[in-house]
Amino acid sequence: MHYALVFSTSHPIRGANAHVAHQHARESAAAWLDQFAADIAAFNIQGQPVWLDPGLAAEWTCALSGEAPSSNLTNPAFMRLRQHADQHRIDVNLVPLSGRRKGLLIADMDSTIITSESLDDLAAMAGIGDAVAAITRQSMAGEMDFEAALDARIAMLARQSAQLFDQLVNDAVLTAGAALLVQTMRAHGAKSYLISGGFDFMTGPIAALCGFDDHHANHMYEDRGKITGRVRKPVLDRDAKALYLARYCAQWGLGLKDAATIGDGANDMAMLQEAGMGVAFNGKPLLRRAIALQLNHTDLRGLLYLQGYCADEFVTN
Repeated sequence: MHYALVFSTSHPIRGANAHVAHQHARESAAAWLDQFAADIAAFNIQGQPVWLDPGLAAEWTCALSGEAPSSNLTNPAFMRLRQHADQHRIDVNLVPLSGRRKGLLIADMDSTIITSESLDDLAAMAGIGDAVAAITRQSMAGEMDFEAALDARIAMLARQSAQLFDQLVNDAVLTAGAALLVQTMRAHGAKSYLISGGFDFMTGPIAALCGFDDHHANHMYEDRGKITGRVRKPVLDRDAKALYLARYCAQWGLGLKDAATIGDGANDMAMLQEAGMGVAFNGKPLLRRAIALQLNHTDLRGLLYLQGYCADEFVTN
């Protein structure tokens, strides 16, 4: 079976100035990847590497017998290559060439499509940031039940002004490549959905800004301009994300293998494991131990590179 061995980064500069970066982007893909020549002997490389995005992403085709992306975490040769690439702030991933471009995107929001954890930011605005962030860390690491952690944090916000919602939306920062990812996949026929364990007052504007087809999240109750400290039940948790994945695959006549999912925390695990291309994006340690496809040095364009998109196919509105 043929695979693409994909190298990518968002850190192209190997020097102190942009001139160095410009020269670097003009060199051949083989020259860029020459430092890994000794690491790829076990991968039955076919031909020369090609650029997906000069200076940022390139790939080699390789022929392997019976390999699967999920087995890479126990493959010593692959892990040596990944560790070497990590030292240069370069991601390396192995993806099958067959069925590589996906027809469905399911994305997490917090610390994935946006740069921060929205609930933590909301708590910081309310003056209780440290207490809420500590519970978030436990939940994202899989050390605390998601619903229990959500209820505990929202209860702390009771009687705070609901105007904080608008402030949070206005302050949100998209992760680099977020809109590019969504709009490029949609331009090539894919459906895209923002699914979050966060809140719909946030997912609505973020989904519209990026161009998602729709969004789903939890709902925090407010009453007469105040946060009540309660969340609508049932809550949207890690199992719900996997259910939405299955729902949208069925709605659009796709198999799970035809879907790409991306997220960073424990509540994303199920949807990442079930999708044909599940990617841990700056993943928590729990995900890095379980999910073979990882983007730790590449922004969200990395999910396009994994699907074989070249820079000249990228779409932005």
